[in-house]
Amino acid sequence: MIEDITPAELKERLDKGENLHILDVREQAEYDEDNLNGKLIPLGNLQNSLEEIENWKAEELIVHCRSGARSAAAKKYLESQGFTKVRNLLQGIQGFRSLDS
Repeated sequence: MIEDITPAELKERLDKGENLHILDVREQAEYDEDNLNGKLIPLGNLQNSLEEIENWKAEELIVHCRSGARSAAAKKYLESQGFTKVRNLLQGIQGFRSLDS
């Protein structure tokens, strides 16, 4: 099982301009308020939307939500569907944004 990612590691990689596959499993209103330019598929829709990210199955996929709980559930589900390199953003977007303060 692949290790989760810390907010600091993600920030460093984004600052370097790395092209990352980021999946946001929050709701539309949360995404509209603040996002990391990831692909939005709310957790409740994930099961019916796998074809949208099928080509990421063998690639690193960073999943995030607000605090890390929904994305942990999404990671577990994606792994059960054959995604092999899923990483949960620890502390979610809250942890990521706290780096700026």
